[in-house]
Amino acid sequence: MAPDTAGAPRGLSAAMVRFGALLRQRGLPVTPGQVTDGARALDVLDLSDRDEIYLGLRTVFVSQPEDVPTFDLCFDAFWRLRAEPEEGIPGLIAIPPSDAGDAPQIAAGGQKRDTLALDTWSDEDDEGEDAGEPLGVPGVSDREAIVAQDFSTFSADQLDEVLKLTILIARRLARRLSRRRRPARRRGRLDLRRTFRANLSRGEIIDLRYRQRKRRKIRLVLLCDVSGSMDLYSRFLLQFLFALQNVFGRVETFTFSTRLTRVTEYLRGRSYRRVLRQLTDVRDWSGGTRIGESLGQFNREWSHLMDRRTIVILLSDGWDTGEPEVLAAELMRIRRRAGRLIWLNPLLGNPSYEPLTRGMAAALPLVHVFAPAHNLAALRDLARRLDL
Repeated sequence: MAPDTAGAPRGLSAAMVRFGALLRQRGLPVTPGQVTDGARALDVLDLSDRDEIYLGLRTVFVSQPEDVPTFDLCFDAFWRLRAEPEEGIPGLIAIPPSDAGDAPQIAAGGQKRDTLALDTWSDEDDEGEDAGEPLGVPGVSDREAIVAQDFSTFSADQLDEVLKLTILIARRLARRLSRRRRPARRRGRLDLRRTFRANLSRGEIIDLRYRQRKRRKIRLVLLCDVSGSMDLYSRFLLQFLFALQNVFGRVETFTFSTRLTRVTEYLRGRSYRRVLRQLTDVRDWSGGTRIGESLGQFNREWSHLMDRRTIVILLSDGWDTGEPEVLAAELMRIRRRAGRLIWLNPLLGNPSYEPLTRGMAAALPLVHVFAPAHNLAALRDLARRLDL
């Protein structure tokens, strides 16, 4: 089977992402770089030797002795030996069934895939949610620390704090003005050309003309990957989509995993936690990733949303299980119709990341902008990329 990343088969890559999420759930400070290193390690380890895999992954994920018991518990619950390997996973490595008796308290990767990614977001008390999202923001020093922090390192209790800043960033993007200016009566910059023209028949300039920035009526089309490999980032990127949906005038939002789902109406509302509960109706969370097929569905059913005043923003790590030729063809169709095509990849925030997946390799020549989306600072920098 063709490699998905640096030699690791696609099935193992997705499994490694879920294993990293499980370790984080149990308290280990797992980073996206470690997940990538773990996937690469499986390419050189003997997949039929469970002890070798254990030692290799422990070297990647464990940095202090006190973390070893937790790692051992997660490893035993997640990785299993099978007489017949699963499709896409060579050797005897497999993901355990949901009834793993030796660690029932650990949710194994891949279980309840359609709602797992959302259930943990809204487990806090929802009383008083109708009052709307809080508009206060943290202090300056705390705010800068949060803005620079990778989404994958946030805990669940920081969700509301991050949302406050996300809303401010979305409002900043919405207020972004175009470089073109329009005539104005009293406010704006002096328009020298119109001023001289208006005073050609007079001996001195007494009638001034002004101009101001003209707001562009830009439509945003947002396509967000909610597959299993994006679990570490989906909750915070979904916050960003929620904020954009509620501050921009013309926004259409879609999620995709193995198929495309329009969620524009789901994201409209004052309460983010209510939005999360509504999104549980979308039955495609944390599954596989077929980016090309999902974009093909978008082009067939929703291409009328795109014109030269449309910016299409695709949020995905590029770990595609489909054929790269399909992805390239569908991206080309979007590029030809839209004014700008932006790909935001949360893994790009890792200095060691290289776009080696087949999906990313096929997509890079076709996008206008390839940028990170791993923290609030990266989303804030998006403002200077929204020009047409």
